[in-house]
Amino acid sequence: MVKRYVDGAFDDKYLTTIGVKISKKLVEVDGVECELLIWDVEGSTPSKKISLGYYRGASGAIFVTDITRRETLENLQEHKDIFLAENPGAHYVTAYNKVDMLSEIARERIVVEDDIFLTSAKDDENVEKLFVALVKKMTA
Repeated sequence: MVKRYVDGAFDDKYLTTIGVKISKKLVEVDGVECELLIWDVEGSTPSKKISLGYYRGASGAIFVTDITRRETLENLQEHKDIFLAENPGAHYVTAYNKVDMLSEIARERIVVEDDIFLTSAKDDENVEKLFVALVKKMTA
């Protein structure tokens, strides 16, 4: 997702982030110029939790779930709660990623609420909208 947004690229040879990868991007949203410092933080598993140091001081977050893997959806609220405990008042949006792998019928069954985007880093679907929505929330 970050590679698609920052570099406009996608690579099928996905390498899981280990630790954190930091990228920068200068953007202008609604006439406001912002320099984003984007921390792509590794995912967590039951046996490996994300270091709270990665969260500390963040203005916003994008929670990315893999729509094809139920456990990422099941753990979503826990990740949000941990992030918000470290950063009360921070803003966030959520990406249900890999929608390109779903049938049209399956996509129609997904319940989408505020601040949730159906995305595909592969097809560049809603990636820009996702980041812009977060920037708007952080600069409002």
